[in-house]
Amino acid sequence: MKFHDIAHVLFLMLVCGLPACADDWPQWMGPKRDGVWRETGIVDTFPAGGPPVRWRVPIGGGYSGPAVVGNRVYVTDKQMPQGIQNPDNPFNRTRTPATERVVCLNGDDGSIVWKHEYECPYTVSYPAGPRTTPVVQDGRVYTLGSEGHLFCLEAKDGKVVWGKELKKDYQHEQSPVWGWSANLLLDGDRLICLVGGKGTTVVAFHKETGKEIWRAIDSSGPHGPGYSSPVIIEAGGKRQLIVWHPTAITSLDPESGSQYWTQPFASAQGLSVATPRVSGDNLFISAFYNGSLLLKLDQSQPQASVVWKRHGENEKNTDALHCLMSTPVIDGDYIYGVCSHGETRCLDLKNGDRKWSTFEPTSKQSARWGNAFIVRHEGRYVFFSEQGDLILAQMTPEGYKELSRAHLLEPTGPSQRRLVVWTHPAFANRCAYVRNDTEIVCVSLAK
Repeated sequence: MKFHDIAHVLFLMLVCGLPACADDWPQWMGPKRDGVWRETGIVDTFPAGGPPVRWRVPIGGGYSGPAVVGNRVYVTDKQMPQGIQNPDNPFNRTRTPATERVVCLNGDDGSIVWKHEYECPYTVSYPAGPRTTPVVQDGRVYTLGSEGHLFCLEAKDGKVVWGKELKKDYQHEQSPVWGWSANLLLDGDRLICLVGGKGTTVVAFHKETGKEIWRAIDSSGPHGPGYSSPVIIEAGGKRQLIVWHPTAITSLDPESGSQYWTQPFASAQGLSVATPRVSGDNLFISAFYNGSLLLKLDQSQPQASVVWKRHGENEKNTDALHCLMSTPVIDGDYIYGVCSHGETRCLDLKNGDRKWSTFEPTSKQSARWGNAFIVRHEGRYVFFSEQGDLILAQMTPEGYKELSRAHLLEPTGPSQRRLVVWTHPAFANRCAYVRNDTEIVCVSLAK
């Protein structure tokens, strides 16, 4: 190898060792929206005392996860006037004064770079704060609040490019019971959003202007468009936008909004929440009350057919997998996910039969809506539990094996007579970014 070649290799090694070459986490479930963390150089086990804390700063309430691009962290929260508190009963939809914020933090120390704040009285059940992760692309930040405030902001300074109020603009008498919760999706020049209403379950807005491009699917009732985040897949020779709303799974052309196919799968209480997962020609959907459904995607045309459907006696005596918030994963011939009362389970993909189950990654005991978010990293999984624990584990058809665990923050949100943290983490810059209702913390996971 010539000196020039050696110097070039050394330069690349040096540059790619810098934070600028680290991966971003610009949206819900990561860069490819698939729940896979692809950075290398990550610890195999946590050090004694847990991973090093880079910073820990105060924040308001919310279920929204952070987005990380470059040296900036974007997160949304809820602020309440002094002396005002959330109702003791989280199902109480009493109107309470509040503001929502979009906050940009410095990745080095967590200090606030800018914030955008707006009045936002809350009327939703479980009113901790915003639900959706910001989407960051090409110098813009797109956010959706619990009460339907949709914004496009300049990433550098938070200046409003355009904004909408979905409740008012689309003539909703009230917000969905649990607020606008489906994460936004950018595709080309379209910002795809679950809005709700007659013909407007899904709406594509022009990402630069906010002008409506197309609308699709009817929805009605107190749960509006549902709470599940749309994804784009490729099957049958077409790019397909997969939308799981309270009555069905529907495939649309993401460019025009025209329908390819729909498969009925009604969700009791409108609880279409977990993101549909695709692997090869398999599309898997799991619901809290209604169990699991596996569809086979036709590879010659945009169509789908039912492979199997499993449903337990109820949401506690379950069969296969009854997910609520946690999006399951498909790994080869097996499905891994968190069931309705906190069991992490392994299913046989071909028929939904259960291979094993454990409470270890969640509350370590049966708990209604027990939850942990799952991200795949190389040959293992990273869990973030509702108790504020970050867990490295292996899952195979033979069982669950915990490799390392660290407690990062305290659960602060009330649910079913316990405190929980129900926010999806972000993984970027060889760090984990997690938040509860009082603080956001960045910890280093670099070797």
